[in-house]
Amino acid sequence: MSSPAKPPVAAMRAHSFTHHGVTITDPYHWLKDPNYPVIADTEVLAHVEAENAWFEACMAPLVPLRDEILAELKARVQADDASVPANDGGFSYWWQFRPGDQYRSWMRRALDGGAEQTVLSEPELAAGHDYFRLGGHCVSPDGRLVAYATDTSGDERFVLRIRDIAAGCDIATVSSITVGAPTWSADSQSLAYVEVNENWRRVKVRLHYIGQNDEDPVLYEEVRDKGFGVSVGKSQDRRWIIITTSDHTSSEVRLVDAAQPAAPALLVRERAPGVLYDVDVRGPVLFVRSNDDHVNFRVATASIGAPGDWTTLIAGSDRDYITGMTAFASYLALETRREGLDRIVLRRDDGTQTHVPFAEASFTASIGNNPEADAPLLRLSYASMVTPATVFDYDVAAGTLVTRKVQQVPSGYDPTQYETQREWITVRDGVKVPVSIVYRKDFVRGAGARVHLYGYGAYGIAIEPGFSANRLSLLDRGIAFAIAHVRGGDDLGYRWYLDGKLEKRTNSFTDFVDVARGLIAAGWSAPGLISASGGSAGGELMGAVMNSDPDLWYAVVADVPFVDVLNTMLDDTLPLTPGEWPEWGNPITDMAAFDLIRSYSPYDNVRAQAYPPTLVTAGLNDPRVTYWEPAKWVAKLRHVGTGTNPLLLKTNMGAGHGGKSGRFSALEELAEEYAFLLRPHDASTR
Repeated sequence: MSSPAKPPVAAMRAHSFTHHGVTITDPYHWLKDPNYPVIADTEVLAHVEAENAWFEACMAPLVPLRDEILAELKARVQADDASVPANDGGFSYWWQFRPGDQYRSWMRRALDGGAEQTVLSEPELAAGHDYFRLGGHCVSPDGRLVAYATDTSGDERFVLRIRDIAAGCDIATVSSITVGAPTWSADSQSLAYVEVNENWRRVKVRLHYIGQNDEDPVLYEEVRDKGFGVSVGKSQDRRWIIITTSDHTSSEVRLVDAAQPAAPALLVRERAPGVLYDVDVRGPVLFVRSNDDHVNFRVATASIGAPGDWTTLIAGSDRDYITGMTAFASYLALETRREGLDRIVLRRDDGTQTHVPFAEASFTASIGNNPEADAPLLRLSYASMVTPATVFDYDVAAGTLVTRKVQQVPSGYDPTQYETQREWITVRDGVKVPVSIVYRKDFVRGAGARVHLYGYGAYGIAIEPGFSANRLSLLDRGIAFAIAHVRGGDDLGYRWYLDGKLEKRTNSFTDFVDVARGLIAAGWSAPGLISASGGSAGGELMGAVMNSDPDLWYAVVADVPFVDVLNTMLDDTLPLTPGEWPEWGNPITDMAAFDLIRSYSPYDNVRAQAYPPTLVTAGLNDPRVTYWEPAKWVAKLRHVGTGTNPLLLKTNMGAGHGGKSGRFSALEELAEEYAFLLRPHDASTR
């Protein structure tokens, strides 16, 4: 097939709707298949394929660079990588990659000796599938069975099965419409799992009994609020199945006795607007982390007999943001953040506290895999922008860190050749925004220097200053890599998140622009030499800053971008929309939210101006950001935008929100993105 000579032009077809007295025209509405989630409309598919053909044609000159980068990325992957084993019950568990395998094998060995045993082989499960993802999986308390969920299309509708580990074969298919990790009862005879409805909303927790084929009874169903979704987990002491129902701003928790899973659930406390809480249990004591009386969360205790009667154990603090907790048998482990940096704090019952020490000035640290009720050796994960991912065991009694694993870079990595630092940039409303930067020590700041700036800024998700071996392909070509910790994430506390959502949403966008301008003012780069990228809600960020400041960017990569914000928030039949209203506002009922979203939604604000070189990605089966959002956006950019800079759309026809699966296949798409970012400004490929 010959390469196309010009980009595809999507037909414009009359379509309009009216809300709050305002009529919106949307000539590219037809790109949404009316039978979604089935996508079979021939015109829609033809247009998506035409965009893919144009992408391939325009990227053809960059194939040598892409292949060079891909070879670098693959060479940094340890062929026989494996995790540090973790003891659980009578076994030691770990995962491993065998050389050449795209996917992990999950292994174990009895603590009293014997041969290693395969729990699950992802390569075998993935055989014959273009896409594969292992979701939640859990070994039964008696060690005989493993419940596991798989997705072979990227639509995140997982199939839950139960396997006999010794026999290596499945004994039951439990559900074909599940998400998340299942949870076993104490006697290994039943399994709690989440079921989604036709709109991919997590609405029910069911209980499956081993060996029974009747319809599984419902432990809990969310009927009160269609924006809430349910999840299941287990307390650290394994005595309780924890059922949580929540949206982005409120939650409600129930406890189910793991020894009597059919017994009535124990409600911890009724949901309340704006109040989030989660729980863990140690014996008769319930530990609660909540933002009910402080924006940065407190930790309270309660009794199982009166779970809603909370007594403060650790008060909320303006300085320390409590992000997580685990109630081990001999201490309470807290994950906190102070001035944007992670802290691990251990609190004993006598009130004494220990802060786990780390040597670097900027890093990311978290509690790792600790499956048993107590952890005298606390497994931790650690990294910085120059220090590869490291697994520590913290000896609680001795107060020392023991290194168990450091990420290997087979092709070679010398951390002494790189440097990282944190800048604070004052943005237009006077707030100081942190920026994490990594670069080679021979990087020369100044007018010709290039910086790549990454951002997200939504849902209270912090972008940690961690290590990426992939990133070396940019650093070694003279580009500094920076993370803008803009408002909308919770990098500097929960208030940082609140200050980037709803009516304050545009703070995320202006922060990103002002960070870029601040880097220029500080001598890191120059106008037009900063490239940018972000995905999903970070793709919305890319669309917004392209509209507001198109001349600032050397190039932009928007992965699965959430850019058709107004249309999506007006469509309550879409899987995620009701649950998203607390994040963005409900434009159906609230005219102020309608006007605000309309004012910044990237698709609705495309205008006649020259846009920077732009690469957009999508997944045909993506249930989170549906394929038509980036397709419509690119169509409108082609029609309305001016100039001749490249504008490319690549839709993965067999994957979802995360792109290709497999540790090597996923690198192919990253190599394409890096090649695009590194391309010189020459060819005209609109």
